[in-house]
Amino acid sequence: MKKVSLNLLLALAVLNGCTSDPIEKGEACAIKVSGLEFTKSLNGAKSQASVEGDRLVLKSKAKSDYFNEPDGTMSYSTAPVLLTKIDNSKPFTFTARVTPTFTDTYDAGAMYVFLNKNWWFKFAFERDELKRTRAVTVRTIETSDDNNHDVIDSTSTYMKISSDTKTIGFYYSLDKKAWQLVRLFRNDYPLETWIGVSTQSPIGKGNSTIFEEFSLSQKSIKDFRMGI
Repeated sequence: MKKVSLNLLLALAVLNGCTSDPIEKGEACAIKVSGLEFTKSLNGAKSQASVEGDRLVLKSKAKSDYFNEPDGTMSYSTAPVLLTKIDNSKPFTFTARVTPTFTDTYDAGAMYVFLNKNWWFKFAFERDELKRTRAVTVRTIETSDDNNHDVIDSTSTYMKISSDTKTIGFYYSLDKKAWQLVRLFRNDYPLETWIGVSTQSPIGKGNSTIFEEFSLSQKSIKDFRMGI
């Protein structure tokens, strides 16, 4: 699939009233876990992250979130995010087991496909308004949508993002064997793109999420419906 050049991205951003850099700068970091290295930190993530064996523990401060209101009135870009660069001209599959603390409404652990604060996709394991824990996705192109998916009756879940360069799929599983499709969408991200993890507490006092059993490979799943 032909990818949009960074110059064109910047031009489109200007036309749309977005003056931010086409790729978020962030801070450099070198956080290694399970053979994976995160090299970019947003919102102080590197100082809120710790590695314990094959586990990454990421903490967020109070009122931390990534969300651009659908009506364009407010934008929140405060959640800590750790990112690693991928070559989006090649297939990839990114998997981890995610265990948030779930203290307050909207507390979550999340995976991201990320370019900048106005262009990203969040796949979260989140506590909803009725204190249920569920899969949630948020697609942001200038403004965000917000989609609540299946209730996941567990404190942990495996989460997976996979791309064949044309399509990206989001999936979850309780046993890492049977995968449930959450969302499919066109891969319209540029060649240089980032994926990563985050934790959030939009209305709470802070959240801590454990990420473990990381896997990042340069191949996609074969069946985008079944997630395998």
